Amino acid sequence: MGKISLGINMEFVRHDDKPFEWGVEKAAALGYSYVEPMVHWGRELLSEAGYFHSVSMLDDPYRVKRACEKAGIKLSGLSSHTPLGRPEIGTEYLKQAVRFAAECGAPVVNTDEGPKAPWTTEEEDFVLMKYTLREVAAVAEPRKVLLGLEPHQQYSKNPAGLDRIWQLVSSPVIGINFDTGNSYLCGHDPYRWLERVKDRLVHLHAKDISDSQSSAERGKVTGTAVGCACGEGVIDWARVIQICRSCPRDIVLSVECGTVAQAESSIGHLRRLL
Repeated sequence: MGKISLGINMEFVRHDDKPFEWGVEKAAALGYSYVEPMVHWGRELLSEAGYFHSVSMLDDPYRVKRACEKAGIKLSGLSSHTPLGRPEIGTEYLKQAVRFAAECGAPVVNTDEGPKAPWTTEEEDFVLMKYTLREVAAVAEPRKVLLGLEPHQQYSKNPAGLDRIWQLVSSPVIGINFDTGNSYLCGHDPYRWLERVKDRLVHLHAKDISDSQSSAERGKVTGTAVGCACGEGVIDWARVIQICRSCPRDIVLSVECGTVAQAESSIGHLRRLL
């Protein structure tokens, strides 16, 4: 039976215009046990100036490790989304993310298939995704870093499509990073879908969807960046927790919301259920 812990994706501080270290300290102060940083390649103006939370993978991975150790918080994974179907972008990015994760101590690297190139066919896209996943798995396997595939884009917007991507490469390090909000907005039953993937689950994005967003977007989009506070939307968190308790591995519920206030409300709601 899986142990469930509470973490938070760093997107909760996006609108505060603060650096990575500030966000880590804030997550710890709110009571979260885990944090999920976002990483990028190269250099980015707002991050370098201290106005954005994303960390460059050109930085020392120990920057992340030391910040978490100082705050007394652990890493659930890295948010490292990149288009699997565009290997000129995704392959080297994810290989670097895996190496970065191994050194800073993050057990999971999360991604999805990303927006496809406009000129490729579906058949070609799956060949390209297989290439990327095979290359990344070869780097991840010896480092024992897991890869979490998330339902978010054109092919993973339904259970069969996500399974098809997962089945492209047979590797013990490739699993599922389930997103409750994305799966709901795609028009599917998130609980049945979570039951379907629970034996492959390596990480979970705890994303709630407000009634207004549900009415406006359900069945029309494949996902959303962040949700509302957990407990203030349509997702039944008691049911999600019940399913996760039957997973074969320990799972971190990494809250994906847009503000510090929503993060505080989310942990209060989820703690009561746990």
